[in-house]
Amino acid sequence: MVKIRLRRMGAKKAPYYRIVVADSRSPRDGRFIEEIGMYDPMAEGEKIKVDMERAKYWIANGAQPTDTVRGLLKKVEA
Repeated sequence: MVKIRLRRMGAKKAPYYRIVVADSRSPRDGRFIEEIGMYDPMAEGEKIKVDMERAKYWIANGAQPTDTVRGLLKKVEA
């Protein structure tokens, strides 16, 4: 099963995340299929960038976003 999820990057206690499309069996920070965005919760006002075209493509082809990513996608669309 393919998932759209967060991949943790950054230093200890200063995380930022990349939004990736990955096989559900691969580790959180492991191999992924495609990177479609980024999320920085530490930036002023939470910085979110997502390639919505690619996100919609993957969802149309059966990828399941995690709850957190689903919320971020809704924020970007609004």
